[in-house]
Amino acid sequence: MSIALLIEQLLNGLQLGVMLFLMAAGLTLIFGVMGLINLAHGSLYMVGAFACAAVAAATGSFWIGLVASLVAAAAAGAIVEVAVIRKLYERDHLDQVLATFALILIFSEGTRWLFGSFPLYLDIPPLLQGAVPLPGGGRYQLYRLAIIGVGIVVAIGLYLLISRTRLGMRIRAGESDREMIAALGVDIRTLYTVVFALGAALAGLAGALVGALQSVQVGMGEPVLILAFVVIVIGGIGSIKGALLGAILVGVVDTMGRFLLPKALALAMPAAQAGLIGGALASMLIYLVMAVILAVRPSGLFAAQS
Repeated sequence: MSIALLIEQLLNGLQLGVMLFLMAAGLTLIFGVMGLINLAHGSLYMVGAFACAAVAAATGSFWIGLVASLVAAAAAGAIVEVAVIRKLYERDHLDQVLATFALILIFSEGTRWLFGSFPLYLDIPPLLQGAVPLPGGGRYQLYRLAIIGVGIVVAIGLYLLISRTRLGMRIRAGESDREMIAALGVDIRTLYTVVFALGAALAGLAGALVGALQSVQVGMGEPVLILAFVVIVIGGIGSIKGALLGAILVGVVDTMGRFLLPKALALAMPAAQAGLIGGALASMLIYLVMAVILAVRPSGLFAAQS
């Protein structure tokens, strides 16, 4: 196993972690501020991917498609919050789960009706095509490095938004005591809509960025949603810092587990059998990590911090 291959897999894990952070940051904001379990968050990821693919195909510009993904996902999130989610804040979590699960079905069938059952494809923009050299003689895709860079910029932007702006102050106050900030004259309904739209836009951005690496298809958000929930449980519900560190941990552990476990098992058994068993164990690895972390810190790594 070469150094270049190991670095490549570490970067793949970091890129997966950054994508999960974009999903988990919005999800943890929504849960932290509103106390809402939103299973439809993965559908907003799908909306962003389809909007980017459709607009990029119509205009010939990936960048216009990327802007469209943010606008479409934020608009869809705001509409959903006003039309459906707003009625669920005082309901128990079971009602929230059932309602947002219904939204998954609505988004999936609506997307299938608009775009059909066949997948769409996004081309990597010419500016980000190619690869950069790695230590040891390997090369790494420039577009994946760009995704990592976008994630870092978004993380810094969210930190500044939450810690340095009036909106961030209201978001933090909403996490602590929503009744008090409502009594002080803050329009809590507008705040909730803004937070939900922001979380939706981040999910849409993640979908658009990943859409250039894989096919854009109905249901693409559900597997990512499961990993995003793992991230916020590990990092601590309501914590942006926890979402970032949890996402990187999950991304690196998942990627390196799938890379290293089959190779390790191949030392003691046939390669085909090692691949099957190693792949199965690797898919369990992040959940084992989550269980260990929750055994030590039941509230997650950075609970109640932003």
